Amino acid sequence: MRRIALFDMDGTLIDSGLDITISINYVRQSIYRLEPLAVQTIIDAINAHQCNLATIFYGTELYEPDAKTLFEEHYYDQCIQNVRAYDGIELMLEQLSLHDVVMGVATNAPTLFANRMLEHLGLDRFFDSIVGADRVEEPKPHPHMLYHHLHRHNFQSGTDRAWMIGDNSKDMEAASRAGIFGIFAGWGFSTTGEGDYFASSVEDVVDIIWNKGSGC
Repeated sequence: MRRIALFDMDGTLIDSGLDITISINYVRQSIYRLEPLAVQTIIDAINAHQCNLATIFYGTELYEPDAKTLFEEHYYDQCIQNVRAYDGIELMLEQLSLHDVVMGVATNAPTLFANRMLEHLGLDRFFDSIVGADRVEEPKPHPHMLYHHLHRHNFQSGTDRAWMIGDNSKDMEAASRAGIFGIFAGWGFSTTGEGDYFASSVEDVVDIIWNKGSGC
């Protein structure tokens, strides 16, 4: 029986809110001459189940190419300036690894930035695969990137066990649509939410996966 744990990144493994905000505000000021947004405003928008982020961040219906390019150029350097792993994350990943749990990252961030931040924090070594939204047809809440991981390991429903750990409803919907368990991470960008399991702390994840999980 395989055990597979898939993690969201921003707001689950790492606190990247300040750097994301700095880069978005840089684009707002440089291209649109808009006042800066607060960190919490940007986090709430990113975690919203359905909203037009281009409208919220830049006042446009669609992401304009110049804004997208400027953000990516700025964020490439900015994304490792203030980012940190949440307390207990590294120990939790080490414990899951010792239990032979296969781990992956399923994030709506571009894979380039995900690899850069996780490598900077020394967390990339725990993951068999890191999949961003650019590597699938549809981002979460569509289950495409979860399927990518599950197919990679020939996941057998009813025999193997798999979990998606994330901090918002898009993660939990993706887990449900992929036919695996959702663990809501209550320590990061969001402190309340619903999933098959609720982890109020990082330490709860090991207990849920090792002691409470049942077959899907």
